Amino acid sequence: MPRLHYNAPAVLTFSFLAILLCLINADNWCAVPGRGHFSINDPMEYLRLLTHVLGHSGWPHLFGNLTFVLLLGPILEDRYGTGDITLLIIVTALVTGLVNIIFSPHYLLGASGIVFMLIILASIVNIRGGSIPITFILVVIIFIGKEVGDGLFKPDNVSQLTHIVGGLVGAVFGFRVKKR
Repeated sequence: MPRLHYNAPAVLTFSFLAILLCLINADNWCAVPGRGHFSINDPMEYLRLLTHVLGHSGWPHLFGNLTFVLLLGPILEDRYGTGDITLLIIVTALVTGLVNIIFSPHYLLGASGIVFMLIILASIVNIRGGSIPITFILVVIIFIGKEVGDGLFKPDNVSQLTHIVGGLVGAVFGFRVKKR
């Protein structure tokens, strides 16, 4: 009988925590408030800057995000290491939370910023000698371009800004950090 292997600790722990929070319906506990609603005197508001990526509005939202997290995350965690991927998840959560508090009037909930960080990072894993991979350019045009277009022309409750910021975090990391 084959043994189970906890092959991507950062990604699996993130995924299990997100599933647990969805099971106990803790989305309100995790949501980052929008512009003008952040209370600097409430310690939970600071925690939400990190936990909003774990909360989701329901199972379809969670499964949509975890599909990408579980597809791309283990490959990138193997490439960059558990520590770097954990750091990237934390930085992406913090930066997207802060951007939401500053620029968006809406509450923020979900791992979409993490997903876009992973998508962009995956598109540049084979960077060589300072060159820019064509796959990176195409992914930016397709994924980030769609988010810019949706943000401008499709009013909804989706935070396209968070997607773009998550992608930027992945790009900055990917171009600045040497791969193992």
